[in-house]
Amino acid sequence: MNLYALLKNRTKESGPIRIGLIGAGKFASMFLTQAVNMPEFHVVALADLDTSRAKDALLRTGWDMSLVTTSNVQQAVISGQTAVTDDSRELLENEEIEVILEITGNPIAGVRHALSAIENGKHIIMVNVEADVLAGPILKEKADAADVVYSMAYGDQPALICEMVDWCRASGFEVTAAGKGTKYLPIYRESTPDTVWDYYGFSKEQLATGDFNPKMFNSFLDGTKSAIEMAAVANGTGLRPPEEGLNFPPVSTDELPTKLRPVEVGGVLSSSGTVEVISSLNRDGSEIANDLRWGVYVTFKAQTEYAARCFEEYGFKTDPSGMYGSLYRPYHMIGMELGVSVASAVLRGEPTGAPSAFAGDVISVAKRDLMVGEVLDGEGGYCVTGTLAPASKSLANNALPIGLASGVKVIRPVAAGEIVRWSDVEQPKDSSALRLRKELELRVREVV
Repeated sequence: MNLYALLKNRTKESGPIRIGLIGAGKFASMFLTQAVNMPEFHVVALADLDTSRAKDALLRTGWDMSLVTTSNVQQAVISGQTAVTDDSRELLENEEIEVILEITGNPIAGVRHALSAIENGKHIIMVNVEADVLAGPILKEKADAADVVYSMAYGDQPALICEMVDWCRASGFEVTAAGKGTKYLPIYRESTPDTVWDYYGFSKEQLATGDFNPKMFNSFLDGTKSAIEMAAVANGTGLRPPEEGLNFPPVSTDELPTKLRPVEVGGVLSSSGTVEVISSLNRDGSEIANDLRWGVYVTFKAQTEYAARCFEEYGFKTDPSGMYGSLYRPYHMIGMELGVSVASAVLRGEPTGAPSAFAGDVISVAKRDLMVGEVLDGEGGYCVTGTLAPASKSLANNALPIGLASGVKVIRPVAAGEIVRWSDVEQPKDSSALRLRKELELRVREVV
């Protein structure tokens, strides 16, 4: 509430919020197409290793290319232009930029960029959920110590789910489950970048726009991205991941209160207070009527009989007992909603979701038999899928996190369907991401 009024006042009093973007993919493009018509935002610079890709993103999202420059970032601050650069340090170290949007999708780079932003006194909006799941609790701790905001990205499903959970708890309900919808069948777990477009059905014209990364889209299809996003939600809300991993039950919006409740009262959940992703397809591949493929939900329980009676009096859809209800949002708009996070961080000093604990993790599971000498290719690739697990289970199994399962060589055979462990691969190349991850694991082990 009132964010737009705050934005208007801020712009009038001290000019627009000065923003730096790192990464010029689909999410960034969706933010850019909104920011181009928002005088409350000054996108000072866009950094991408491929500057032609960055320029293309600006061009296709409606920017006046006469206001786009390849001169230094400081000059763009002064002139009101937008600089394009292949060096993210120009953004991270510029004193005038207030907030960094990390949109690379690369967990190693994401942690490095977040650390630099924090060290340079900038708010960081971590669109990069992969990095957040790998080391988010420590990044959040460092941001708090530096008096800057570390935040999930509004418009992306994890932040929207966290918002719904917060609404539920602030309203006095017991959260039963929270999550999102997606298109899922068990066979998708075997998908690779070679087969992904057959499942999606995108046209050649759509693919030619340059917005579609086959590995990233395959991550959505094979369940890895869902696991990453639900781990972020678990860490941001304290909801527990299912012990057995995500089940992707077929559920319509009408069935949410009935199916997304514990099994002992007739639902499909192994326990209450969990995260789960529901499928828009029945197991035979047929589409579910009133599906939630693009949306998010929360299911909850009334705390008193009187509250349940109020559900009925106001026409609220419930389970047969009348005690369980649900709220859902049918769509999310990805980067087009990201301005909410920017405004909240800069003007309120509040994140739109952030990790508060290490509750969930995403472990690497062999997609096929892995042989000695093979090099893993990470999220959405040919070798492994990411599976959601409680952090305690991940640590007990010495599991290799999906965020570090790229570019590492297999030194012990791993059968298809088995967990890939730290001991099954060579030590990943040293990085700030590896060090923070090891620190996070060590802290949890010491507490246990």
